[in-house]
Amino acid sequence: MPADIIEKYIKQILAEKVRSPVSSFNFSPIGGGSINDTFKITINNTRYFFVKINNAQKFPALFEKERNGLNFIAEQKIIRTPEVLHSSIISNYQILVLEWISEGLKSQTFWNIFGEALAKLHKVTSEDHGFYEMNYIGALPQTNQYTKNWIDFFIHQRLQPQINLAASKGLLFKKHIEGFEKLYPELVNIFEEENASLLHGDLWRGNFMCDDSGRPVLIDPAIYFGHRSMDLAMTTLFSGFDRIFYDSYNYHFPFPRNYQEQWDVCNLYPLLIHLNLFGSGYLHDIESVLKKF
Repeated sequence: MPADIIEKYIKQILAEKVRSPVSSFNFSPIGGGSINDTFKITINNTRYFFVKINNAQKFPALFEKERNGLNFIAEQKIIRTPEVLHSSIISNYQILVLEWISEGLKSQTFWNIFGEALAKLHKVTSEDHGFYEMNYIGALPQTNQYTKNWIDFFIHQRLQPQINLAASKGLLFKKHIEGFEKLYPELVNIFEEENASLLHGDLWRGNFMCDDSGRPVLIDPAIYFGHRSMDLAMTTLFSGFDRIFYDSYNYHFPFPRNYQEQWDVCNLYPLLIHLNLFGSGYLHDIESVLKKF
């Protein structure tokens, strides 16, 4: 990475944002980025910012899609997201500059607010499932072509692309393909018709924060309009969500009658994503879900 060029560019951008000369500038790498290089920027010893950097060719428009997702959620005025300060490409690297959010403690109040806020976000609906642009989930492209029917969308734009990719990598075999084909006719009995909800799209424990005011903050979205069980299911995949969160959500937007069955099926998508990204360690969980149906 051409550090000098990028640091100089970011320094210039931030000077414009704060409308003040930058007398000191500290560019510190931090952990937590799985596919991105991430940094904490300190200017004038008092102002803090979060910066992501990635190759512009390996993941085309990755940060443009993230910017659009964060802004779309922010426009709903329901739940906080980091303010997007800048997004651009320089020297074949894409850069995303966000506000720095200081973390606070997750109290009972936090989980109550978070559950209610997600319920309200899911009440933002669309007639069609999908989104106006393709985006990413992790390092993998996610197609969002608008589709009237949730089951068609789930099969053809969520499951099938990942199944095809996994099969091409030798991670899924004929018996698995047949298992998915047996599942598809059952989906009409599993999912009742609901309006397509605005989803975060990648809602695991690593993609939310508690700010220093005790409020939830959503980060790293993979947004689209779809079945709300997709978000709820993913919260259970790697734990990290308090029981109060679910009670609060259910109070404000009751779960479907067979929500556990829906969540099992919905989690096939992130499990396939993880299979394609990290290998066969996730195959057993996929097989377990398929055996249920």
